[in-house]
Amino acid sequence: MALPLHAAPSEAPPSQGSGVWYEIFVRAWYDTNGDGIGDLNGVTAKLDYLQSLGVSGIWLMPINPSPSYHGYDITDYRDILPQYGTMGDFERLVQEAHKRNIQIIMDLVINHTSDQHPWFVSALDPKSPYRHWYTWAGPATDINAPAAAGDRAWHAKNGQYYLSGFTGAMPDLNFDEPAVRHEMVDVGQFWLRKGVDGFRLDAARHIYDDLKSDTGKPETVRKNVVWWTEFRQGMQRVRPDVYLVGEVMQPSMSDLAPYLKPLGSVFNFPVAAQLIKSAGSEKVDGLDTLLSDTYRSYAQAAGDAFVDSPFLSNHDQDRVLSQLGGNLDHMRVAAALLMTLPGRPFVYYGEEIGMLGKKPDANVREPMRWSREPGVEGESRWKASSVKQGGEVSVQAEEANAASLLATYRTLIHWRIEQPLLRDGEFRAVESGNARVLTFERAEGARSVLVAHNLSGKAQTIKIGKAHASMQLHVGGNASLANGALTLPPYTSVVIQ
Repeated sequence: MALPLHAAPSEAPPSQGSGVWYEIFVRAWYDTNGDGIGDLNGVTAKLDYLQSLGVSGIWLMPINPSPSYHGYDITDYRDILPQYGTMGDFERLVQEAHKRNIQIIMDLVINHTSDQHPWFVSALDPKSPYRHWYTWAGPATDINAPAAAGDRAWHAKNGQYYLSGFTGAMPDLNFDEPAVRHEMVDVGQFWLRKGVDGFRLDAARHIYDDLKSDTGKPETVRKNVVWWTEFRQGMQRVRPDVYLVGEVMQPSMSDLAPYLKPLGSVFNFPVAAQLIKSAGSEKVDGLDTLLSDTYRSYAQAAGDAFVDSPFLSNHDQDRVLSQLGGNLDHMRVAAALLMTLPGRPFVYYGEEIGMLGKKPDANVREPMRWSREPGVEGESRWKASSVKQGGEVSVQAEEANAASLLATYRTLIHWRIEQPLLRDGEFRAVESGNARVLTFERAEGARSVLVAHNLSGKAQTIKIGKAHASMQLHVGGNASLANGALTLPPYTSVVIQ
């Protein structure tokens, strides 16, 4: 089953720079062979753009062979989707990224396979050696039971029912089977030896959270934690500083807490929703409390063993600017909030130029807009646009406009390079006394900076005392500071030493 492992093409770079990560849907990114589909060489071709933006890492959505456009139902865990290129193309991408101090993580989709995966095709035979790699209904099984992910849990094929929580095309792997666990550790180690720096772990809580009746059970959580601890240990045998970030959609910190240590990082869905809510309403509206409670809970559950991964939106959600009704001022505020938080912020491709898109899923995964003119050589044509946006919403146009959203994103990301406390400092709550202004400190020991965001369209003045007296960074208008009084123009963010 396991193929020989190859040496990594380059030494992985140290974690440094901005700490900002960038999510790429390769199909939609950049096309280098003229077939209209983005490819791995297209990612390599645009590394200089990403470097200029200031990102420290790239998350590649699935790049393995798959029958679906999105790639979340895999048929071969140790190969590259031919439309995207070859293993040699991938190794070159990793090498070139590392030359630029850009790390790479790849989507690892191991909760389930494609129903076209050779393992599953074989497992349809009750005598197959892969039979127990999947879960099959018995005489007492309630085949109408709902799945934890919301779909029906049991699906029929060849007169038998199998467990598949994400549509019948994605049968769940059985992680009670030791061979499955061994295989998935081996798969992860294979890609680490190819040079990747870690993994985004898809549907991390659904390894054992299969049925709706499983959700919230202590035994379900315990088994998930045991598995992800085993997986992390397996990855650390190859790369001690491996970066794992899990997709764990849970409604509360108490539900999320058990996953913090084994995964090391999770996407912060509650904070993402509140960032957009506060930016859109122009009110702090509990964001300060949520941030304080979140970081306190993280520290209690995992201490220094955990790094937050905040974001605004991803490939499963409406694009940020669409959620904000097309309001660019609110978009800039949301970006400024994100880029001043602890952890490793994630940007979804096209977010930085203000691409629009509302679900269904394909509409939020549309081609990256590189040129003022649509259809220019290199642009992906995998899907026609579902929204009308002019050529001014493109990298080409916004690179030439110092007041563009792209310019704002570049400035904010570089803040984290210029002021390391924004990247590495702890979060300390500071009460602004103003419902329209969010303030907090980023600190390390006795050193600190004050961050202040005016969420509103009107100038706001707050008292900050005299501990912070030197304006260091700002986006928006020209703020003023005198005698401990800070006046912020509309939609302005500042960092004060």
